[in-house]
Amino acid sequence: MNQESLDRANAFLAAVAERVEPGQLLELSPTELGRTIGVQEPLAAARAVRALLARRRLEAVDGRYRLIDPRPIEPGEPEQVPRSRKPRAKPSRRSGARASADERPTYSLIGRETVDRLIELGREVATLRAALRTAREESREAREARDEAERRARGLAERVRELEARADMAESNLRTLVAAAKGAGRDQPVGDNEMEAILGVLKGEREARAAPRSS
Repeated sequence: MNQESLDRANAFLAAVAERVEPGQLLELSPTELGRTIGVQEPLAAARAVRALLARRRLEAVDGRYRLIDPRPIEPGEPEQVPRSRKPRAKPSRRSGARASADERPTYSLIGRETVDRLIELGREVATLRAALRTAREESREAREARDEAERRARGLAERVRELEARADMAESNLRTLVAAAKGAGRDQPVGDNEMEAILGVLKGEREARAAPRSS
């Protein structure tokens, strides 16, 4: 494990220890936890979690992870869950000297290495699938929030158009009343009915202009 991988794994471990006690299960997925510490790539998060699993800091339980040991990983610390290796078969007397000199890999050793690698890839694929499910859920929630915002925007636009139409109508009525009052003569007082009509128009216009600001 290089220094960058070690630092990332210890950062994951510290983030887990901040949220749960030893023996408790972490509710966040590796991808969500990685985002809280600035790791955006799901593959990097999966590798950090795999390093913690191999060194018995975390334990996988039904798709979640339990904190086992909050101590940071030391540089050069070996894996505590070693790969199972069967002892090599004893070479025959005839080929003993040549086998010890060549140390060529056998088919059984290659098979064990392949199986171990497949197990590691399976764990990595499971982590990536969990991250994909989380990303799909977040995308669905974002689409729902966007649709709700668009509906609210359409409603507000219709309300604004309605208020603008009412303001235009109020302005037209007011102009008509003022023109009628001027046509009656400057010295002639405006009647009570005309005065009430003008005040009603002014009041309706003021309410129409105040409605967009309050909404």
